[in-house]
Amino acid sequence: MSSAEPEAGPHALRPAPLPLIARAWMRPVAWMTLQCLLLLLGLMSIVWNLVALALLPVLDRERGRRIGRLGISRGYRIFWRAAQASGLLRMDADALVPLAEEAGLVIVANHPSLLDALMLVARLPRSACVMKASLLRNPFLGPGARLARYIHNDSAYEMVRQAEGDLRTGGQLVLFPEGTRSTRWPVGPFHSVVGLLAKRAAAPVQAVLIETDSPYLGKGWPLWRLPPLPIVFRVRLGRRFEPPQDAKAFEAGLEAYFTAELQHLPRPAGWTRR
Repeated sequence: MSSAEPEAGPHALRPAPLPLIARAWMRPVAWMTLQCLLLLLGLMSIVWNLVALALLPVLDRERGRRIGRLGISRGYRIFWRAAQASGLLRMDADALVPLAEEAGLVIVANHPSLLDALMLVARLPRSACVMKASLLRNPFLGPGARLARYIHNDSAYEMVRQAEGDLRTGGQLVLFPEGTRSTRWPVGPFHSVVGLLAKRAAAPVQAVLIETDSPYLGKGWPLWRLPPLPIVFRVRLGRRFEPPQDAKAFEAGLEAYFTAELQHLPRPAGWTRR
């Protein structure tokens, strides 16, 4: 593990409430705006997957990977611009900018919300994600992911093999070691192959810490429920780890590191232990 590490400490996340949203009569408007933002995201996904379906048979693997990942990243950036223009969602992910063009890097992050992957991929156009194999076969979601050569999780062996090949050819891999959205605070137990993957690919591992005090779209949070507003997410870079020699020990150390870095955060209102 590298000893170089950005300075850490408590961070104030909660800005002053939006004046209009504090009024009860405006809350239905805020709810409708959030639903419209999610609808926008869904419509963009459908359109891009139709485009990807047309591109799959005509682009070679390398071109398809580059265009596919760039298209997904640009789409997510459009979503975040719209979200931030609404004033309801605020994202500070500028810390990711230095990583955008770095090849052969494994990026690991905690997973408090369904929006996490959107934040990271929006700023990391070279990156691939690990997806459920069933989603890659989904006619509405799969073409874009297949064009971008996202990694499927049919088996741990196949996932590591694909990810290793992608990293060795200049890609990036975004992983959430919890395997699902956080089931305990501040992070859930890690169940991943990031140590084995980093060891086999001789790839460094960059920790990315997602800080929020909002329960929005966390585990068990329904889409229809309006959270405290504004919804704030902040991304900061953590420690850079060298490729490990002992994959199992590395996993344990990584979980302890994330827990220590995030334990200062306030538990989101409405979040319960599961």
